[in-house]
Amino acid sequence: MKDMQAHLEKLRVEAAECELISKLATDKTKKELFAKLAAHHRTLADEVERTIEDSR
Repeated sequence: MKDMQAHLEKLRVEAAECELISKLATDKTKKELFAKLAAHHRTLADEVERTIEDSR
């Protein structure tokens, strides 16, 4: 369970970092790419969080 919690935290941090990069990017393609990556990491984090909750 601790490993899942650690992975969840890592995904949340990565999502936040990608979102920040997206906001700071001046290139439109990079901005869109990092926004997509942030959304994807948030989705993965939500799935991990649901799995943790379901296993309790």
